Amino acid sequence: MNAEQAAASAMPTETVDDERPDLSNANVREDLALAGRCALVHLPTGRTCLLQLRHQGPCEFHGPQEAQDVVSGGD
Repeated sequence: MNAEQAAASAMPTETVDDERPDLSNANVREDLALAGRCALVHLPTGRTCLLQLRHQGPCEFHGPQEAQDVVSGGD
């Protein structure tokens, strides 16, 4: 590796993953997370929190059809 490659690899790059490191978790629905929602999935029921990211208080879980409506813009 030369000096240019080392400098380039040392530079931080901001990605969506930097903003939402929880996207790699199975209990976060990526499409809703990218839409700015909490997107936490209650694994036993499959229901998803549709509140805004970093909301106050407990999650409010909704069914799959409501989550799909949010993703498709029918909020």
